[in-house]
Amino acid sequence: MTTESQISSELTFDALNKQWPTFSQAILDFMKELGLDSLDLECDHAALRVNTRQGADSLREAFCRQGKIISDNMINGRPILIIALDTPLVLGELAIDCIELPYPGDKRYPVEGWEHIELVMPGGAATTETLREQLLERLPTLVAVLDQQTDVKVKMSSPQGEHERLANPTIAFKRGNLCIKIHPHGIKAVIASEAK
Repeated sequence: MTTESQISSELTFDALNKQWPTFSQAILDFMKELGLDSLDLECDHAALRVNTRQGADSLREAFCRQGKIISDNMINGRPILIIALDTPLVLGELAIDCIELPYPGDKRYPVEGWEHIELVMPGGAATTETLREQLLERLPTLVAVLDQQTDVKVKMSSPQGEHERLANPTIAFKRGNLCIKIHPHGIKAVIASEAK
């Protein structure tokens, strides 16, 4: 049985809209601090963190009124939706036309809402090591960050959906509740690889 306090604490679409200006400014500041703003990268999607299935279902409904689901895939044992928006979100000078809505897994997030953006750095990297080298070629000032000598946490991974055929290694920069991820292929290219 769901109580009224549980309902009122669910993350809502309206709450996300109210969070966006603060989140987007914090992300833009983080990008600038890292120097990523100088690379002229595309932002292919923004991602959410939701703690309850009911909250995810509610957001799914709301986002489906703003666009359409282009992928519903199992990644690391849980459904992750990619929703293409009819009207892109604006992040500074960037237009973000997709939202990643992961259904909750075992982890409970201290803060629900906007969690990260993903930037595309073309270059065909098939491994995290190659992606790191390519990033340092373009932005040598990141060496201390990538060597974990600052307060920014760095995680390198190669997440993959069950039908993906396109290697898409990822470097994530995280501080507090903010995260920026970089990978070589946009989410639509990854989704297209599933259909082959």
